[in-house]
Amino acid sequence: MKEMKILDIQETPDAGIVMSDGCRLSARIWRPKDTGQNPVPAVLEFLPYRKRDGTTARDALTHPYFAKRGYACVRVDMRGNGDSEGVMEDEYTQQELDDAIETIAWIAEQPWCSGKVGMMGISWGGFNSLQVAAMQPPALKAIISLCSTVDRYADDIHYKGGCLLNENLGWGSTMWAYSSRPPDPNLVGEKWRKMWLQRLEAEPFLPIKWLKHQTRDAFWQHGSVCEDYPSIKAATLAIGGWGDAYKNTVAHLVKNLTAPVKGIIGPWVHKYPHFAVPEPRIGFLQEALRWWDHWLKGVNTGVESDPDYTAYLMDGVRPKPFYRERKGIWITEDDWPNGLSWQTYYLGAYNQLGDIAEQISDQICSPQTCGMHSGEYCAMWLGPELPGDQRPDDALSVLYTSEKLDTSCDIVGAPKVSLRLMSDQRKAQIAVRLNHIHPDGASTRITYGVLNLCHRIDHSQPHPLPEAEYVDIFLDLDQIAYRVPAGHKISLAISTSYWPLLWPMPEVANLTLLSGSLELPTRQSGFKDERSFPPPESDSPWPLEYLRAPSNSRCIVNDMQTGVVTLEIVDDFGKAKDMDHGLVHGSIAREWWSIHPNDPLSAHGKTHWTCENARNDWIVRTESYAEMRSDKENYYLDARLEAFEDDVLVFEKNITQTINRTFK
Repeated sequence: MKEMKILDIQETPDAGIVMSDGCRLSARIWRPKDTGQNPVPAVLEFLPYRKRDGTTARDALTHPYFAKRGYACVRVDMRGNGDSEGVMEDEYTQQELDDAIETIAWIAEQPWCSGKVGMMGISWGGFNSLQVAAMQPPALKAIISLCSTVDRYADDIHYKGGCLLNENLGWGSTMWAYSSRPPDPNLVGEKWRKMWLQRLEAEPFLPIKWLKHQTRDAFWQHGSVCEDYPSIKAATLAIGGWGDAYKNTVAHLVKNLTAPVKGIIGPWVHKYPHFAVPEPRIGFLQEALRWWDHWLKGVNTGVESDPDYTAYLMDGVRPKPFYRERKGIWITEDDWPNGLSWQTYYLGAYNQLGDIAEQISDQICSPQTCGMHSGEYCAMWLGPELPGDQRPDDALSVLYTSEKLDTSCDIVGAPKVSLRLMSDQRKAQIAVRLNHIHPDGASTRITYGVLNLCHRIDHSQPHPLPEAEYVDIFLDLDQIAYRVPAGHKISLAISTSYWPLLWPMPEVANLTLLSGSLELPTRQSGFKDERSFPPPESDSPWPLEYLRAPSNSRCIVNDMQTGVVTLEIVDDFGKAKDMDHGLVHGSIAREWWSIHPNDPLSAHGKTHWTCENARNDWIVRTESYAEMRSDKENYYLDARLEAFEDDVLVFEKNITQTINRTFK
């Protein structure tokens, strides 16, 4: 292959893009120096996470790499964040998407742009890449969407299976903190303080808005591209990770898009795959460049001949809350998911998982602390966030276990669970975990699913459970690719609580399980890679001087006097100075999730973020706090935001809200 010429590039740290309503967005642009004579395609990343100190580490590795290979890379702060003007009202609003459409049109009209634009992003940027593509801006020809979702209600950080995720408060608190930080005076000048105070005054506490929409209504349909897959015309490369919350999206996009689409899912947490953990990392930037070169430059790079779906089949290993590497092989499918086979297990007497359908009569009534070993809902901070040994949670669940497997079993896809059960309460929820049981009894979570039983028919119109009647329940577990070795066992664990991933139901429910089945999607995969990737490349890392080293801790505290169990999480992201422009940034996130094993109404979530910026004698800091509790009828939320300049309080506000519970 001919070696690619590496171009000299120039960087613009603050290019102004003025929206039609007069709001100025701030963009950081990297592009080849000769684009005045040789216009190039552009790649847009459109985020609220602050290009000056928020995503700078990954921007430094990624955007200059593309620019040196013939692209203009445009990293834009959304309105109300970073160095852009205006205020942000919510995630994925029509205003946000319209701003992105205007930005794409602006880029396409620049003399340094060929008129063709791609859009790329992870998480928020992966979401809005799909959403903007569905609006079909003429210049947008291709996208790369990483760690995103097609369904904002069923598969985001708010609700799962109709159950309220505690991440609704956790991530809402994160955005409460992120968006409270000021712009950089070195870029916006003297108006920084006015912009900051305007932002603080207007900033919403988003968990309130999200909690007011507890069913899959029009609020969640907006931005859910599953509502109209054919609306996406841009060529789509979808990428995800088995350690991430968004495990299902790659499979959904490959199955449902009518536009050109390819999917890759590896073992990674919520990170770009050229620097993610666990290993193996891949040459994501090289793969992305193949995608851009083909769809934006018309170069035949062979991407259309790539497998439709590429997944990393992980070897079954002992449970750990953090892995540096996962052994396994890359597998491929060109007719996803039609190439899979299905194997059925039945829930049987004496807690057996076997091949004969039986009637059983097992009681399920878990303590509220079941789930303490679930790990983070969305692992992203590179700490001990993955599910640990499941035996403590298995002991609080009803467990059905197979005999030893005669041969290894390659589970690839979304396992399906069917249950016939009866509840003594009109409202209840279940968590179902598929586990790998090792010869010494250690239990590794393979995948899981949850369901609010009031949502058993429809997420848009819940129905209470009937009294003293059996109902049929169906749920899909999350997508996975996992090899269980011969001689080991699989188990299905069912519980009525899953704290602290899920907020509990208002009443303790006792379920009677009459029968059930597990359908496993499988394939014969061998022991050799079916596809290979180049090793990761990147540009030079962000030059930083650390003033405080990052650290994190997670501990479970069991108060022997009160019986309350608390998961305490402290992520200190450190404090560092940018060696180019001198901006200092630092932050600490703290969360506490407390509950009594016997009382769902004792559930309590609390967060506290500290964010700081400085340069020379300019010092600012925000402290943000949030709490949530509930009774049988209502949720109660409290939030506080404080802003300091030179350690003097310059702004404060308190928000208190009561929200009625509907079928939760």
